[in-house]
Amino acid sequence: MTLRRVVVTGLGALTPIGNDVPTYWDNLAAGTSGAGPITKFDASKFKTQFACELKGLDVTQYIPRQDARKMDPFTHYALIAADQAVRDSGLNLDTINKNKVGVIWGSGIGGLKSFEEEVINYAQGDGTPRLNPFFIVRMIADSAPGQISMRYGFRGPNYVTVSACASSLNAMIDAFNYIRLGRINICVTGGSEAAVTRAGVGGFNANRALSERNDSPETASRPYDKDRDGFVLGEGAGALILEEYEHAKARGAKIYAELIGGGMSSDAYHITAPHPDGLGAYLGMQDAMDDAGIKPEDIDYINTHGTSTPIGDPQELKAIEKIFGEHAFRMNISSTKSQIGHLLGAAGAVEAIACLFALERQIVPPTINHFTADPEIDPRFNLTLNQAQPRKMTTVMSNGFGFGGHNASVIFRKLSE
Repeated sequence: MTLRRVVVTGLGALTPIGNDVPTYWDNLAAGTSGAGPITKFDASKFKTQFACELKGLDVTQYIPRQDARKMDPFTHYALIAADQAVRDSGLNLDTINKNKVGVIWGSGIGGLKSFEEEVINYAQGDGTPRLNPFFIVRMIADSAPGQISMRYGFRGPNYVTVSACASSLNAMIDAFNYIRLGRINICVTGGSEAAVTRAGVGGFNANRALSERNDSPETASRPYDKDRDGFVLGEGAGALILEEYEHAKARGAKIYAELIGGGMSSDAYHITAPHPDGLGAYLGMQDAMDDAGIKPEDIDYINTHGTSTPIGDPQELKAIEKIFGEHAFRMNISSTKSQIGHLLGAAGAVEAIACLFALERQIVPPTINHFTADPEIDPRFNLTLNQAQPRKMTTVMSNGFGFGGHNASVIFRKLSE
């Protein structure tokens, strides 16, 4: 069968460096760090006392207070980002066929804050189970796409993908496939996460994943730097409106880019560590390029997973060199996690938006906080260190890898008729 083309027609973002897409884009280009001391709880006894939190967000400006109380923050973030994307898309909600609009969302953890609060309240009580009647629906990860669909009346496929830090890329790939197979015309996709909590920070501290650079939070996320010591936890959401090309063209929609391929794989190696030779990352990127029908030299820029962990960063570059050969040293590579931290299940969506920014403005956002070269990393890689770089780009890739060995990659291309 002939697969339909899929384009991006709307964007929404809540990030540690901007609560809308234009602000996020401007701060990405400027190399802004979103890290700072944790304000959501007293972190003074934690090994890590900083994170990339959202700033200046009043949820009740977007969601009525009585409704917001029934939701976890990760659902708040999903609704706000999705609303931005729907508005940006220019969709006429009175005329589109809502039976053919899906919501496929990603979240690695879901309602962690709600779960944490209920457990603490129970433990501090007299043993009588007095739980919030909305506890379960606040906690479960599929609440986010459910709330989005109810807000707009979208009655197409509706579910959440959970694959740790690859979750929102997996959601995007599923949405892509539903549209190109002709099952739906439009899909709200992306991801949200709200894990800057005591359980989130403490849990990642326990498995030694987080940076402990408390004396300099703004420089703690330093992908590819010799002295990197772990990732910086972030929070927020990214939303994309994917739409069948002819449907978008018929209504005169603005088109950011075409989504031309998605790839997935598994390391089948270790629950937290990547494959030492980058095998899973290699397979996922290769699968995405095979799906798109392009050659390695067609890729101009990769927004890497690049978490700033000692093990993960060089393994991804090994995989890139294995696939791209000498072209690996001609294209640009950067990790925007150096600026926004690691948004876990939302990372793929927010970083895909960074790729679309790169295509639209022909600017590669930088990998900030690079101070000392790592002798294990080939100096021929152009890691876009510390400053954005202008570059003529047609095709870009975004990678996301998660605990459990989950790998996903997507490829965007400037629209061609």
